[in-house]
Amino acid sequence: MKTREVALGALLGAVAVVIPLAFGFLRVVIPPFSATLASHVPVMLGVFAGPVVALSAGLGSTVGFLIAMSPVIAARAAVHIVWGVLGALLYRNGMKPWLVLLVILPVHAIGEALVVLPFGYTLGQASVVVGVGTALHHLVDMGITLAVLGVLIRMDVSLDGRVK
Repeated sequence: MKTREVALGALLGAVAVVIPLAFGFLRVVIPPFSATLASHVPVMLGVFAGPVVALSAGLGSTVGFLIAMSPVIAARAAVHIVWGVLGALLYRNGMKPWLVLLVILPVHAIGEALVVLPFGYTLGQASVVVGVGTALHHLVDMGITLAVLGVLIRMDVSLDGRVK
């Protein structure tokens, strides 16, 4: 593991913890679904820095939502680890950023829908409220992430450490 990965993982992990704690005013809750605007952005940026960074950001997201919300929401946030690492591997293999974020969308939405089932939610609640809600939230945060990534690229900042 490189120093850059440790530093970016810690930074994005910390931001992922802070978002659910400090930005509750950006939250919409329809149990078992909740959406906090920009909460996926640290993990999505981590995707472009590597699997270790995506994993760290996903862990931060899980901890942040466990503190700020509930075990159900934290379990949903734990799914961020899975799609974050998967996305990082796809990006590392040359896939375009926008395509990576689209490919991991179903993993994200289905994963979050499935993870609420053991908590007593019906398949209908899980698939419609959580699955569709997560997909829409993913698309919004994808737009934010791609905008931030575009700014970083214009500033000549590389998340993955590649020299341009």
